[in-house]
Amino acid sequence: VEEQRARWGRKRSRAAKELLQSEHRYLEQLDLVVTFFVTILKAKGTLKPAVLETIFGPLESIYSASQVFSLHLERGNLGLGLENLCQKLELYGHYSENLQQADKTLKEQLRKNKSFRRFKKLQESRPQFQGRKLEDLLPLPLQRLHQYKHFLRDLLENTSPDNTEHQKLAKAVKCVSEVSQWVQDVIRNRENSLQLLRVQKLLKGQKTKVLAPGRWYIREGWLLVVPSKGEELKPRMFFLFSDILIATRPCHPLHLLNSNKFTCQAVYPLQECTVEKVFGHTQSQGGLLSLSFPHKTLLLMSTDQQDINDWYQSLKAAIR
Repeated sequence: VEEQRARWGRKRSRAAKELLQSEHRYLEQLDLVVTFFVTILKAKGTLKPAVLETIFGPLESIYSASQVFSLHLERGNLGLGLENLCQKLELYGHYSENLQQADKTLKEQLRKNKSFRRFKKLQESRPQFQGRKLEDLLPLPLQRLHQYKHFLRDLLENTSPDNTEHQKLAKAVKCVSEVSQWVQDVIRNRENSLQLLRVQKLLKGQKTKVLAPGRWYIREGWLLVVPSKGEELKPRMFFLFSDILIATRPCHPLHLLNSNKFTCQAVYPLQECTVEKVFGHTQSQGGLLSLSFPHKTLLLMSTDQQDINDWYQSLKAAIR
């Protein structure tokens, strides 16, 4: 037991030391943004207050929270430091929600605002920046949140349950995990929105509405439609979402505006759909899927075995 405690003690003090050292590095990098950008820009008035707020979000508050946390760690007050950190963690969630708009506004200002463009270039050329750009420093809080998760778990695993700080560490790990999940959800939603928008732009005209609340993009790809009568197979591009399957065909390659777009042929709601693998219709390679809707059955084929298996799994998951 004594040996185990000594081992825990060594690992714990190593993790605490690494946490403090990395917090110092993190603070130095945040300081570059706050000192050389936020503070000076506020004083100069180069950017309107609303624009400044959009680009930097709650970065100053995150910086202040990190200063307090760092101070507690230096004094060996881990428990108190963690309590303070937990109270400020939601700033990281709000920061991640704002990051996409921040990036967009920053690019806009660099394009339109000549004096801001000059100012940014001048600040980044300072030796303290070591060649780093403002764009490299803005995602730092989200990277740090990820690091907190690992450091605190490490500390918790190497803290005896009867230690007074064990409970505070457990609470901090829970707080960090919840905010990390929040950030992950923000990223996933953002990526999904971009996918929906991309598919919407790929479809000719505006008749088919891809952008809908609660809809998730799953996959896309070419499949062969097997006609009910003995006609030839028709290659079609399919887009699968959480609630619908869209069948499309490419527009004419010589069309002036839509040569790289697709015409929507049908939208199949997945609410009352069943999917089955059909055997015996293909020779060794590829496979065939049967999709049954209330008023139609769709036979889809691929010459690639893996591809048809992936489609089958994705369709089953979407229907479920």
